[in-house]
Amino acid sequence: MAKNEESQFVEHVKEGYPVQGSLYLGAGMLGESVLSDAKVQIPLATLNRHGLIAGATGTGKTKTLQLLAESLSDAGVPVVLMDIKGDLSGLAAKGESNEKIKERTKQLGIDWNPESYPLEFLSLSKEPGVKLRATISEFGPVLMTRILELNDTQGSVVSLIFKYCDDLGIPILDMKDFKKALQFVNEDGKKELEKEYGTVSGQSVSIILRKLIELESQGGDLFFGEPSFEVEDLIGKEKAKAKISVIRLTDIQTKPRLFSTFMLSLLTEIYANFPEEGDLDKPKLVIFIDEAHLVFDEASKDLLKQLETMVRLIRSKAVGIFFCTQSPTDLPKEILAQLGLKVQHALRAFTANDRKAIKSASENYPESTFYDTKEVITGLGIGEAFVTALGEKGTPTPLVRTMLAPPKSRMGILTPEEIKTQIKSSQLVAKYETTLDSESAHEILSKKMESIAEAEESENSESTETKKRNKREDPGFLEQLSKNPLARDMGRTVAKEITRGLLGMLGVTTNKTTNRKKKTGILGF
Repeated sequence: MAKNEESQFVEHVKEGYPVQGSLYLGAGMLGESVLSDAKVQIPLATLNRHGLIAGATGTGKTKTLQLLAESLSDAGVPVVLMDIKGDLSGLAAKGESNEKIKERTKQLGIDWNPESYPLEFLSLSKEPGVKLRATISEFGPVLMTRILELNDTQGSVVSLIFKYCDDLGIPILDMKDFKKALQFVNEDGKKELEKEYGTVSGQSVSIILRKLIELESQGGDLFFGEPSFEVEDLIGKEKAKAKISVIRLTDIQTKPRLFSTFMLSLLTEIYANFPEEGDLDKPKLVIFIDEAHLVFDEASKDLLKQLETMVRLIRSKAVGIFFCTQSPTDLPKEILAQLGLKVQHALRAFTANDRKAIKSASENYPESTFYDTKEVITGLGIGEAFVTALGEKGTPTPLVRTMLAPPKSRMGILTPEEIKTQIKSSQLVAKYETTLDSESAHEILSKKMESIAEAEESENSESTETKKRNKREDPGFLEQLSKNPLARDMGRTVAKEITRGLLGMLGVTTNKTTNRKKKTGILGF
């Protein structure tokens, strides 16, 4: 390779990737040569413009995610990692040098010193860690309607329930509260609600209940409740490094509805609670979503639209979101168009669909005079990636084939004993460990339903007693006839005929019944 071309390439990278206020990812490659002077460094100020880490299985996506998390923590930026495969816990322990690391750092021309990072384990399920919860009231009727994938009619019932409970100051905290509210509007409280809010369809209530049960089966009963997690607890530092919060989601892969629900809840809470920041020198928080296709595969159009809106708006809160998945095509094009940093590891072409995906993926990156993107993307080695970002002026940086630096923490998982030790030292675990069961819709509406039932029973009892009293006070038709001396003879005749007629009918019925019972071998009276 001509020295002149190498020099041009180095200058090309230096112009595109600034040194000041940046994260170091690695060095540019031309052909198979690693040019250590062609440093690929991402401006911290643009990391609230979101990003993508993509590539086939085994190409190094997780290690890239680990490298970025370490670099952000070193720069004082708190990080949230959604760990679905369970292989990011090693951030809490120092890495160990080996021949591969020595060879790579030599090629990159950098020093490598093992480091550990302040880690906080969080959990959506029964796994150990800080319990993540949110109340249904915090979601509100619009989000609940979208999460449950309800139509407009069913959504109006959800809005009615929230309005009724809000007007009376009745909190809807967990699943049993929501179920009790649905039961109330469909049964005992139906008349009361119709006077103020209109008619409620029983069919709509049944559909909403079924949707709730579906969400509950995926773990919604554990997620909805108190105490609600405060997103401010994601922000923290330990000495010079910012906190890294690892959300343990190893059992969430079969629960896409819960995953989407949690994702939307987290982003909404952050957007609602974080102040507007404008353009900062570095983000206030960065969120990494591993196996991001799980968020989008089962999401409805309304939910996707809500996620797209959140991704667009949350950058004003100085929050960056990074999606980690196999192919850029796993993400909706509306979200993909908003991503600033793109780290593309190798893609493999085994089928016709794979080749189409590779062609589509290569078109998502800037054209380069140094590479044939479509050709090189299938030949990238492990720990190599195409990188492009937003520069300091907000324009895309040149596309560079990059040899990525190795993480400084352990490139493996913690042992169960190490995880227990890590969790035991957490101050947040104690804060969120105990589930609260405050008086809420379930208890309040249960009492209200009991009161309504007692009132109806009392009213029915009074009505029955009134009828009995009126019967005793008012003489019957036959009695009036018997007491009237002028009509006594005629009355006796009429009464006799009526009685006979009645007895005759009953007698015939009795005889028929007796005969039937005799035929079946059952004795009658």
